[in-house]
Amino acid sequence: MPNTDNGNARKQRFQQRLSILHASGLHRKLKQHLPAAFNSRWTRRHWIHATLFATIGALTATIVPGFSNALDAPMADHKTLALALPPAAATRKAGTLGDSWQVVRIRSGQTLGALFDELSIPATTMYRLLQHPDTREALTRLRPGTEIAFDLPVSGALRAIRFERDPLHRVELSLHGEDIREKVIERPTTTRTVVASGRIDSSLYAAGTNAGLSPTAINQMADDIFKYDIDFDKDIQPGDRFSVVMDETLREGERLGSGLIKAATFTTGGKTYTAFRFERDGKAEYFDITGRPLKKSFIRMPIPYARLSSTFGARRHPILGTMRMHKGVDYAASSGTPIMAAGDARVQFVGKQNGYGNVVVLDHGRGYSTLYGHMSRFGKIRAGERIPQGTVIGYVGMTGLATGPHLHYEFRVNGQQRNPTTVTMPPPEPLHGAQLAAFRAQTAPALAKMESVEKVMYADAEPAKSGSGKKG
Repeated sequence: MPNTDNGNARKQRFQQRLSILHASGLHRKLKQHLPAAFNSRWTRRHWIHATLFATIGALTATIVPGFSNALDAPMADHKTLALALPPAAATRKAGTLGDSWQVVRIRSGQTLGALFDELSIPATTMYRLLQHPDTREALTRLRPGTEIAFDLPVSGALRAIRFERDPLHRVELSLHGEDIREKVIERPTTTRTVVASGRIDSSLYAAGTNAGLSPTAINQMADDIFKYDIDFDKDIQPGDRFSVVMDETLREGERLGSGLIKAATFTTGGKTYTAFRFERDGKAEYFDITGRPLKKSFIRMPIPYARLSSTFGARRHPILGTMRMHKGVDYAASSGTPIMAAGDARVQFVGKQNGYGNVVVLDHGRGYSTLYGHMSRFGKIRAGERIPQGTVIGYVGMTGLATGPHLHYEFRVNGQQRNPTTVTMPPPEPLHGAQLAAFRAQTAPALAKMESVEKVMYADAEPAKSGSGKKG
């Protein structure tokens, strides 16, 4: 190695010089003290001096090489000991704006008080800011990821704070002595229509997320738009696909969120189902491509998480013990389970009625009505008001003649009870005339956008049939 070679050379040169000095010095001393050694016979004194010099020479020969080796030894490897340093302030981690503006991103579980403490800002300053109008709510309901900027010099007190009061307004509060001055910065937004499309590999949620859909949009597609035609628990298979047209809201190039779905297609089981949002008589609904409502007139089972405990027809009454006609069906469920309106309706009756106990009767028009009995309590409804399908009208109980908590449900056609599980439900009213023409004109651009996207994304897929609905 280079260091070793250089060391050996230095050592050799040092020893040569030392030998020369040693020889010349010893020779000079010998001539000085032992002149007879070179000219005549040695006396006892000469032998004493010679022994002394020989001892000195031996000691020198032993010590000097060791000293030389010590000089020549390479330095030990350099090692650095890591010292624990105090954590950097949260603002330093996030970067700075200018020479004093520091941006902090709120962490999960972090409170405003903890943040001000980390920045060494007095609590009195925080309380002054919170007392400013319209500030407390914005600063005390901070979500993880929210950014707050502080004008905080390296040495000195807080000069200003900047935060978002709402999605459209950024507020800057400047401290001037005892005064707080407010500056509101408008943050305009833009809206654009986009098409999101995806193919299902593992789950609808994963495919929707990959396509850029929010959880709200995914749930709207599954639980609202297509729930009458597609069973998302049983029907969905890998390879199924969907497309969605919706509006996105942008602010300074940042996506804030999306609005309601304007149009959608879903292909499963070799069929494609379509949905278009359209307002009829001031009420927004989803229709298929022909103008027929996707929402069915009635929900066959107006109660979730229940089992059919008694069927329609003649039976022995569980309390009276007599054979009599059971004019509805019973759904056993836990007390307090919500009960929904089977269809759009006017509330005809709310109150107690003989063996039904607490009962609600709904009038759906066109000769159709439904009855819901044995409720523990009523929902927030009153007789005479109009309610949409799915409204919670009450809760499961066992009032009246009942042996346990359940819903007694009757479906009536022109006043006559029919079996709710087998009766043919009336079809929803389709669009006609001017409404149908307006619908077609409105939906044509959305349909063209979805088709153009799908032609590119699914060029290798087999063409699907148009779905016309599967559930009555």
